[in-house]
Amino acid sequence: MTRPWIPGTADADLTALATTPRLVVALDFDGTASPLVVDPMAARALPEVAVQMNRLAAMPDTVVAYVSGRSMHDLREITEHTDDSVVVLAGSHGAQYWFPGEGAADAPGDATETGAREELWAAAQPIIDRYEGAELEPKTFGMGVHTRRADRDTEEKVFAEIDALVAERFPHWRRRAGHRVLEFSSRNEGKDAAMIALRERFDATGILFAGDDVTDEDAMRVLQEGDLGVRVGPGESAATLRVDSPQQIAALLETLANERAVAQE
Repeated sequence: MTRPWIPGTADADLTALATTPRLVVALDFDGTASPLVVDPMAARALPEVAVQMNRLAAMPDTVVAYVSGRSMHDLREITEHTDDSVVVLAGSHGAQYWFPGEGAADAPGDATETGAREELWAAAQPIIDRYEGAELEPKTFGMGVHTRRADRDTEEKVFAEIDALVAERFPHWRRRAGHRVLEFSSRNEGKDAAMIALRERFDATGILFAGDDVTDEDAMRVLQEGDLGVRVGPGESAATLRVDSPQQIAALLETLANERAVAQE
């Protein structure tokens, strides 16, 4: 059962995670490291989140990562990620990666059929253009339709038309619905794949994963004993802890960093 975490309070699971030998701290970005914003490309991590992520990254045997549905190009932009960054990135729900000292790497898997995504974009754009506030986000392996500027009635209608279009053209593509967004991908990876990849890559003995959306539950469900899932905001969740906002994520990361610093003394 998911229980609330109150900033400034101790938690046995968080304390235990702080002492794990090899820790991975992985955050979803939109709604977790960053507040949700109307313009998706205007999203940026809260400064207090970035400070704690950098602090954790500087600790021995500690890896920090952002795990997102964004394509790698867009994820690097919104995370203000540079070539010398120590932050790991997992984009496209675990189909793309960026590792410090190595750079970009795609997960093994089939490439999108030649011209397929462009065909979908071209067919979807006229539909989206008819609905005020709806926006197309081209992605490496598909597309997203955002409705943060639209009312709920408009959202329902445009999503219904896009669903019908994709069901006709690409019925085998994976569908994901999130906060004011509908996504389709030719790849089947979810954030569960990203958790598995990060655990294996860094030989993690413990993982903290935090997320706010339906797609983040894929990652929550594959966390193991000794890991810790954190849900941001309301909704059914497999996470152990719940916080109210990205600001509270910053406070939780500060607590984790404080306790890990003590444990490593």
